[in-house]
Order: sequence, then structure tokens, then C-alpha cells
Amino acid sequence: MSSRHHIDDFMRGRIIGKIEEGRKITDVAREFDIAHSVVSRLWKSFKTTGMCSRRHGGGRVRSTTPAEDRYIVLSAKRNRRTTAQQVANQFLAASGKQISRKTVARRLRGGLYARRPVVCVPLTRQHRTARLQWCREHHNWTEQDWACVLFSDESRFSLSSDCRCQLIWRESGTAYRPENIQEKDQYPTCSIMVWAGIMINGRTRLHMVANGTMTGQRYIDEVLLPHVRLFRGAVGDKFVFMDDNATCHRTLAVQDCLDSEGIQRLVWSARSPDLNPIGNV
Repeated sequence: MSSRHHIDDFMRGRIIGKIEEGRKITDVAREFDIAHSVVSRLWKSFKTTGMCSRRHGGGRVRSTTPAEDRYIVLSAKRNRRTTAQQVANQFLAASGKQISRKTVARRLRGGLYARRPVVCVPLTRQHRTARLQWCREHHNWTEQDWACVLFSDESRFSLSSDCRCQLIWRESGTAYRPENIQEKDQYPTCSIMVWAGIMINGRTRLHMVANGTMTGQRYIDEVLLPHVRLFRGAVGDKFVFMDDNATCHRTLAVQDCLDSEGIQRLVWSARSPDLNPIGNV
């Protein structure tokens, strides 16, 4: 017997016509290769309604109206870190109608999606101005200029849970809008710190910072002398060293060490980890 499928109105009319001619339901079902129960229901429906066409519509009635759908979306936009269950609870308190968490999720999928927020450091107007000025000063550097720069940074790897497990509701393509970004400038307490540097044609070895605390003297003893000085000798006088404005990088002892080794430092704008290419490695 054929797989289940909807019978079009023309076929329905032919089936009803055969039965009205006096044919048995069993014979008609066999002739059209349709289940006996289907033909029987069609005949009973015809005798009751006088119509052989299939009724359109049907299906489960939506539990929310278009206005209520807009309220659900607005609630999620007002607090993008709220959960679907919290939105359902707010909806119940406002309308007296109970809906499920899954209903809320389905309504929000019409334009909002649960995504992890983009994390960035907080920036003041002065920070933004300095970053723009730095980009304008270096936009005409050639590949040969950048090939002489050793980009470096320390990174912490968290041993505790990721704070980014919290999701937000946002529209597609809006990840970098201010309302969808989480500002963060503190490291987690349980972590391991490492230091490394990269150039266009090379990289340093990964150095693990024991006890997780970098000081100015440790920066000299563990980073500048054993690692950076080697690259300065290999590249020559055009060598430029980039590090950020961390306190341990800007001590007088560190600057004296760089001067004595003939290492030129790249001026760096504050709070600009996204401008450092090593952040993408």
C-alpha cells in the first residue's frame, strides 16, 4: 500500500463518485491503492457535510497573540541576560497567562538568538581618542616596517569556570553593539600566566610565569634578557619591541635595561589588547 499522503480534491471527488455508483468501500480502496479507513472516513464526512474537499486550517492554536509576542521580545531586549524561564515568569505576572519556557524560546527565535556576549575592556573617551591617534600614526607602515616588530603579551588561562557561560539575547549580526558587549578588566583568581612574543617570521618560546605574578625585575630576568635580547641581536638596529602598559613593563629598571641593550620600544596606547596581533594566536 502506498505511503501516507494527502488526497487532493479531484481524487476525493472520484472516490465519492465510485461509492455513489454503488461500489463497495473495500473495492474502491483497492482500486485507488488507499487504506480502507481513509476511504471510509471520507465517505462518512461526505454524508455529514455534503462536501468532499479537505478542510483547511486546523492545527494547534497559538498560545500567544501577536501583541503578546512583541511583549516577549521587548522583555528580552530590555534585559538581554535574562533566561527564557524568567521571561515566562514576567509574562505570567503581567498578563496572568502561563506559557512555557519553550514557547518563549520559539517566539524569540523569530529575531533573537541566545549567544555568548563579546568581552572587551572598558574604554573612556580618552582611551578611544588615544587608540585612534595611534592607528593614524601607524596606518602607513609597510610590511617591512612591521616585520621588525616583536609583539608580546602575557596571558592568563583560567582554571575556574568560564564567566562567558552566561548567554544573552541578540539579533543576528549585532555581536559588537554596545548593549551586547560585556566589559571586563579583571583576571579570574585561579589561573596560570604565560608570556610569549611573535614576529612575521618567528616567535619566542612560551614562558610560564611561576607563581603567576610578574614584577619589573622578573620581567627583566625572565623575558627581556633571555628572549627579547636574542631577537634584537638577530634583527639588528631596526628591531622594535612591543609590550603593553602594564605596571611591571613601565618601571625605571625595565627602561634602563631596554636602553642598555639598544632595544627600541613601540609606543602603545592604553587598553588596546585588540590591536595586538598576538591576541589572535
